[in-house]
Amino acid sequence: MDFLKYKNFIGSIEYSEPDNILYGKVLGLHRILISYEGQTVDELRQDFIDGIEHYLSVCEEEGIKPQKSYTGAFNVRIPSDMHGRAVLKAQELGINLNAFVKSAIEEKLNLENA
Repeated sequence: MDFLKYKNFIGSIEYSEPDNILYGKVLGLHRILISYEGQTVDELRQDFIDGIEHYLSVCEEEGIKPQKSYTGAFNVRIPSDMHGRAVLKAQELGINLNAFVKSAIEEKLNLENA
């Protein structure tokens, strides 16, 4: 799947067949919605960039810190026995659970990119 990227913001790319239009939204934001559309990929990309620039200018005018597409924090739901095993394995490795999960994700991402 392809994504649009601009100034550390990530946006989706969708297609509406009935409307014959490309559209999307900036991903990972939880208090605001930045959406965009276009007839062509170039129009979509420009509307994406314009939407982000507008958001950043409003934040600057109002003295608000802009949100990021992804903050680096998220909740993960796993079975309790897996949670316990992960904590024990992290302790065995001399790291905390956060570092253990981070290394597991990095390993999985590296395997998929190999």
